[in-house]
Amino acid sequence: MKTDLNYIKKLIKILDTSELSEIEIEEEGTRLKVVKNRAPETPQFLQYAPPPVQAQTPQQTAAAAPQQEAEPVKKEETKPSKNVMEVRSPIVGTFYRAPSPTADPYVQVGQDVKVGSVLCIIEAMKLMNEIESEVEGKVTKILVENGKPVEYNQVLFLVEPK
Repeated sequence: MKTDLNYIKKLIKILDTSELSEIEIEEEGTRLKVVKNRAPETPQFLQYAPPPVQAQTPQQTAAAAPQQEAEPVKKEETKPSKNVMEVRSPIVGTFYRAPSPTADPYVQVGQDVKVGSVLCIIEAMKLMNEIESEVEGKVTKILVENGKPVEYNQVLFLVEPK
């Protein structure tokens, strides 16, 4: 399949001008899926309001410093054990656990998934890309917060195969 930029732009234009919600083409072992943005609502990350900042006096800052040193922050290990599969991001984008801000997440920790089950969406350049499970098993860990940016090849989920 020829996957040059002009070909992809033509597919996007066809999708945009039609009533279709997605186009999927598979040719010579290569699969291309283009999905129209299903949720015209405002993405969750734009609705975030940071908590108010409280000013500390020098005495409060000095009192808090020894306590912070006594409790070092433990960094979580993202190395999976031998019996856990990593689901990695195939693209750079924004991670969403649900199809819209008001919808339930696709999967929860402890939930069984099958091959082809949608785990999340990664938005890249206004396109919503569904990330599917490549293994049947149980979701043991979700490593990315909803609405956060992800990098290419970043581990998103840990799945224990059956």
